[in-house]
Amino acid sequence: METLKVTPLHEAHLALGAKMSPFAGYDMPISYSGIVDEHNAVRTSAGVFDVSHMGEIEVGGSGAEAFVNHIFTNDVRGMQPGHILYGMMLYPDGGVVDDLLVYRLFSQDPSYLLVVNASNIEKDFDWMRTHAEGFDLSLRNRSEQWGQIALQGPDSEKILAEVLGIKEGEALRFYTFVQIFWRGDPLLLSRTGYTGEDGFELYTTPSSTQLLWKTLVDAGVKPCGLGCRDTLRFEAGMPLYGHELSEEISPVMAGLSVFCKLDKPEFIGREALAAQKAQGTPRKLVGMELQDNAVPRAGYPVELEDGTPVGVVTTGYHSLSLDKSLCFALVDSGYSALGTPLWIHIRRHSFPGTVVRKNFYKTNYKK
Repeated sequence: METLKVTPLHEAHLALGAKMSPFAGYDMPISYSGIVDEHNAVRTSAGVFDVSHMGEIEVGGSGAEAFVNHIFTNDVRGMQPGHILYGMMLYPDGGVVDDLLVYRLFSQDPSYLLVVNASNIEKDFDWMRTHAEGFDLSLRNRSEQWGQIALQGPDSEKILAEVLGIKEGEALRFYTFVQIFWRGDPLLLSRTGYTGEDGFELYTTPSSTQLLWKTLVDAGVKPCGLGCRDTLRFEAGMPLYGHELSEEISPVMAGLSVFCKLDKPEFIGREALAAQKAQGTPRKLVGMELQDNAVPRAGYPVELEDGTPVGVVTTGYHSLSLDKSLCFALVDSGYSALGTPLWIHIRRHSFPGTVVRKNFYKTNYKK
């Protein structure tokens, strides 16, 4: 049996009575007070998540910018320190190695922090090393040296300042960051998140991660698990690797072409994406709203009224914020237009639904 890794906050989760479960090779909290309670806390006030299982890979050297641009779909040329881009690493056929965030660090020569999904850390690092030949750079997997928490919700900026004494968050726009010190330890503070709400992610040493967590929880900020992290990102239309993006589901199929800059110099997978955009793809990712309270789950078939299969659900929930049964589904492109009627087979019955936009929930947050 594989031994599960733990984050710096593992003992704190156990002390809080968290429901724990294996995730991406880690023993992670799924919920504390319950997914509904935690979900609503983030939507109405704030919650704090342990995301120390995420991977952090540093790229430096004179060839760093050219290398990152070669393996990343977005364009880092001229990217200013303190800015962040979302995008993907691709296989030559357009399939997705991983989706990730690229941070342009504060340094004289361009250097970057690549934040990758926990389940893909080793795969991603090996992929980068394989394609680093010919570039003058250094690659360092710093995942074990970082802890990370996410403070999410409309009250997060206020809590950051009043509870943690961190005033720098007020000046940050969405997808920017600063590097500061907190109680003597270096801290990278970014205005990012995976919930659709305003929020921050804080990267620091394992010991400071423990102190940040304790300070926030002792002040009454709701601890939240991976269960509501998934319900929140789903409502906001955000993809999850392995569900809405994968080796078989390209960014074009997933409707994420805006993060793939085909006008920049050659990058791995560019030709495949250009062909998909020009010719179309056989399948597309769509949102669906059911006319019933039945809950669609990943893997359930999507059908026409006569039972003809035309796709499959990738993620589905009865939305806690909207009180609707919703899902993402990968369907044949001919049935992907908004308003198209489709059915989802749930156990022994088929339930009618309609193709809708994937960003189900819209926050009022603007920065």
